[in-house]
Amino acid sequence: MSHVLILGDGPTAHQLAERIRHYGHEGTLTLLGTEPGTAPHQASLPSVIEALRAPEELRLPPPPGISVRTDTLVTGIDRGRRQVRALTNGAETTFPYDTLVLAVEALPTVPGIPGITAPDGSLAANVTTLRTAADCDRITGETVVVHGDGPLAVETASALTARGIKTTLVCGGPGPLQERLGDTCSSMLTEELERAGVTVLGNSIPVRRTPGHLRLDDGTTLRADTLVLCTGATPDVPLAREAGLNVGTGIVVDERLRTSDPHIHAIGDCAEHCGQVMTGVDATLEQADALAKILTGRGGAYRATPPVLRLRTHVADVACIGSAADPELIGTRLITLTDRAGRRYAGLTLREERIVSAVLFGLPHATATIGHLHRLRQQLPSNRLGLFLEWSTSPASDEAEEAPDALVCLCNSVTEHTLHQAWQAGSRTAAALATTTRATTGCGSCTRHVQELCGKWADGPRSELKEAS
Repeated sequence: MSHVLILGDGPTAHQLAERIRHYGHEGTLTLLGTEPGTAPHQASLPSVIEALRAPEELRLPPPPGISVRTDTLVTGIDRGRRQVRALTNGAETTFPYDTLVLAVEALPTVPGIPGITAPDGSLAANVTTLRTAADCDRITGETVVVHGDGPLAVETASALTARGIKTTLVCGGPGPLQERLGDTCSSMLTEELERAGVTVLGNSIPVRRTPGHLRLDDGTTLRADTLVLCTGATPDVPLAREAGLNVGTGIVVDERLRTSDPHIHAIGDCAEHCGQVMTGVDATLEQADALAKILTGRGGAYRATPPVLRLRTHVADVACIGSAADPELIGTRLITLTDRAGRRYAGLTLREERIVSAVLFGLPHATATIGHLHRLRQQLPSNRLGLFLEWSTSPASDEAEEAPDALVCLCNSVTEHTLHQAWQAGSRTAAALATTTRATTGCGSCTRHVQELCGKWADGPRSELKEAS
């Protein structure tokens, strides 16, 4: 494994490269983007819309000591010669490998709604998906319709409203994230979105788009200066299929994340493990760490952990741990707290007093504690009500969150102490801290926290500034 070549330039590929180095690999390591241009930090695209970050801040900093090529267009994989073919400035180039890892990001799914594509198959004017910072620039006009009911749709709609744009969220199901949250929590999220200014239309199917308008199946016609499609993603598998690798919905991998070619691995959005395609930033970053251990001889078989979702929006604090099917498992029981007046909800599925899955709304500190208990598979404290109401519990997550060595960026294990040291050394913005510490370059959910820390330290005692000089 002297030369590792990683196809992809997104968060998953960067995480893999950084962890391979972390675990001691000293050979050549190259990140090769599959298309020209620097890949964006896709998890943070809604914050670009909200104008919390400039598009240039989305560029992922290159992992230390790793070659990153963003000037190529990958055209094929030659498994016999163990080479990747690419075009660089129009000229054919080859990149050799001992171990190849496919870590390409998924492609947005475009629904078959009449009027959303041009005759050549490209998206029509004023219709966009969300994959790059340039896609954010395509959102124009005074009224925007967001189509979708998943996390990206909710985050995008709330970001647009925060920017003062009249926004409608069109959900195919009863409400946003209804399959993950359940009826009660989804309806509470709908209430918060509408309180923030988003018009939410559930059980609505777009049937035709005309310039400036979107018609729904009940006959309603919405004004839509821009239509934003947040309707899912499809694994990017053509390169793998053309190379003769085993492909199902995604690129099929085994318990060591190997494809049907033992010299090629696949992780992230493009990989299919045990019949399931990985979704969610947390899951793909976990795969990256697992593969880094496998490739450096530090890990064995990969076992997927239950998915975790946390919305990146100011509208509401929403977290899901585990899958929607978990509450139906034999031997489980459900306990809930519903506090509509306090805008709080908790639904925990337990087995042997341990958390199997959880849905939490408006309970940030309880979310931290429950996430901790779930990861360590510890039993739930006896004071259930105190946990939900965020009284002091054991373990005391509030104290842990405020400790100087508390983790801020879970994806890259960056503590508040590390961030403060970097800030004192001159990294005085979230973008600068991302470069020096890699905080915010995973799932992006800690971005607002990092920005708040920068503001707190900037407003702190002047002695801190003198200490840095």
